[in-house]
Amino acid sequence: MNYLKNQNFQLIPPKTTSISHPPRILILYGSLRARSFSRLLAEEAGRILEYMGAEVRFFHPQGLPLFDHDQSVQHEKVQELRNLSAWSEGHVWSSPELHGNFSGLLKTQIDWIPLALGAVRTTQGRTLALMQVSGGSQSFNAVNNMRILGRWMRMFTIPNQSSVAKAYEEFNEDGTMKESSYRERVVDVMEELMRFTYLTRGASDFLVDRYSERLEKR
Repeated sequence: MNYLKNQNFQLIPPKTTSISHPPRILILYGSLRARSFSRLLAEEAGRILEYMGAEVRFFHPQGLPLFDHDQSVQHEKVQELRNLSAWSEGHVWSSPELHGNFSGLLKTQIDWIPLALGAVRTTQGRTLALMQVSGGSQSFNAVNNMRILGRWMRMFTIPNQSSVAKAYEEFNEDGTMKESSYRERVVDVMEELMRFTYLTRGASDFLVDRYSERLEKR
């Protein structure tokens, strides 16, 4: 974290928002490679968010079973993921682009998070930031398709997003991200996520209140 002390960025929450506790951000990544660049990008985002004042938690998907609706619902990794999502006020999703799309591992994580668990909405009203890494030229296929998924999960997906091309060139040996326009964009995206989280938390139930759901409850 020390290398962030000389960074020329900070975030001061607006006076109109609640600062009773730090924004709670859950970070998901979509690769199990030993040197996973989507994980390194996620970790860089996590360091930036913590520097800005967020409380950050990661879900590490090693051992998460394939989605099977209910056969594995009591698996410890499934329960861990659901509890983290319920705890969170915002998400960051970081995926490699594979065959022109986000990874199956990332999709499996989202599939295990239901829209609601009883009265608890585990994604609805949360903010969401999207990032991807590519091995070749810059692409936006993964982030664009994750945006559709975020909308389906009824999350407030922020306008900005990050796509890192030739990711193998963008990280130091210790896993930190090199200074570049790509890293500047990551800072931009995390700043925007923090702003949207400050502005919407505490009002998410109001913002996602639906007439059709009220009728169903009645």
